[in-house]
Amino acid sequence: MKKILAVVIFSIIAFSIYWFTIRSKEGKSAPRQQALEVKKHSAAFNNSVATAIQGYFEMKNAFVDADTGKIKEAGKKFIALVDSIQLDEIKKDTAAIYADALSKIEDIKANTNSILTQTDITEMRHDFSWISEALYPFFKLINYEGDKLYLQNCPMAFGEDKSANWISNSTEIINPYLGKNHPEYKGTMLHCGTVKDTIKAQ
Repeated sequence: MKKILAVVIFSIIAFSIYWFTIRSKEGKSAPRQQALEVKKHSAAFNNSVATAIQGYFEMKNAFVDADTGKIKEAGKKFIALVDSIQLDEIKKDTAAIYADALSKIEDIKANTNSILTQTDITEMRHDFSWISEALYPFFKLINYEGDKLYLQNCPMAFGEDKSANWISNSTEIINPYLGKNHPEYKGTMLHCGTVKDTIKAQ
């Protein structure tokens, strides 16, 4: 009886050693499941996005200078460049992503068209802020693959506690809402703002 009990105890001990040492090592050495590789866009798609971004920057720089004529000129050009983004390429990946991207494009164009009808630069800047708000998730949505961009924020773009965002290709803050020729601040708030996020290829 004692021999049988000893065999049982030995078996339990041996199994425990196996379970807590060998099995745990096997678990640790097992390779983790890799994330699915994101399909790369074509050069044509990426170039169309990059060109549209340059149009946005041209409009942003006109806001920095508070030049309404240049803002509208850049806005017209930007609409044409946004229309040239080759969104059909992402149709084959996911229909839902394509539909969301198309919706963001329509928002961007609608707010840019609104700029073209405005005469007051503050109202134009409100529209510009909405363009920026649509662009930021658009880049995330399409799996942006271009050069680094930066989401930046001015905490007092439209007065105290009324913030607004914009997108820049530099970490340097050059504020399109308070700018060089602001009626109240003149050029003293040109560098007011912070970087909130980096937009880069995944």
